[in-house]
Amino acid sequence: MKWAYSWIRSPGYVSISTVSMNLSVFNAASPQASDLLNLWNLCMWICGSVLTVVTVSIAFIIVRYRQHDDAEPKQTTGNVKLEVAWTVIPIFLVAILFVLSIRTARAVDRPVTREADIIVTGHQWWWEIVYPSVDAITANEIHVPIGRDMLVAIESADVIHDFWVPRLGRKIDAIPGMRNFVWISADKPGEYLGTCAEFCGAQHARMGFRVVAQDAAAYTAWLSGQASAAVAPTDAAARRGRSRFSELSCATCHNIRGENQQKPYAPDLTHVASRVMLAAERFANTSENLKAWLRQPDVLKPGCNMPNLKLADADVTDIAAYLETLR
Repeated sequence: MKWAYSWIRSPGYVSISTVSMNLSVFNAASPQASDLLNLWNLCMWICGSVLTVVTVSIAFIIVRYRQHDDAEPKQTTGNVKLEVAWTVIPIFLVAILFVLSIRTARAVDRPVTREADIIVTGHQWWWEIVYPSVDAITANEIHVPIGRDMLVAIESADVIHDFWVPRLGRKIDAIPGMRNFVWISADKPGEYLGTCAEFCGAQHARMGFRVVAQDAAAYTAWLSGQASAAVAPTDAAARRGRSRFSELSCATCHNIRGENQQKPYAPDLTHVASRVMLAAERFANTSENLKAWLRQPDVLKPGCNMPNLKLADADVTDIAAYLETLR
């Protein structure tokens, strides 16, 4: 299965870049996902075998013992071997599935014995990502080092959400007032798309995120960069955008470290230009798309909580220029 996000061309708006990424649980990319897939495959083989035996047996009986007169077929009772077989075999198969289910559950849901590496909070309709070890905050893009198990704490700021990266492991609910945990890891470098798997409102279908798995050196460099404060712009347009960002209500909801300290009502923008996508995987992070988003977020993502400020073209250009310096 592949999901694709796209936006049609309309007057005054650019065409939003299409993003397509494999979301299939049958293409496991982590030990946890592989364990789940192996259990599923075994269940399907067992169920398929039972279905085949039952179907063939019924077909054989229908053909072999059909009657052409009113005589009653010969009745056979007391077949001990047959009765033992159809009792023991199902018990044996259920026992195998039970043992392997317990083993898989222990493998993908290990006990939590340390502090979380990452804290993910679901919002309507985006994901806040916190790396507590360095106090780095980002949104909708999780970076992990390959080959390392990362403990992720899952929370919600409003309603019930569900955190799920199909190729990396199981789902886990994000429940208001409760912290759940999930282990994720990746076998090889790549980008793995995730989504909210619990209906949570108007933009539930567009509450995506991605996990970027990279080698240890690249991960360390990225994490160090995310922990740093924003760099003051030098370009004239960007400087004007910085001022307008503070003067308008943008700074009321969005935090930019080094500029303002805001409770995360909306995504942290300290390094927004470094992200691949915008608006929780809604569209690619390009200059044109950023400007379109600033002009009318309620059109590009109906029901989102970002207000339409009816910005003048000059403000859109300057604020976009400023945001593009935040890398």
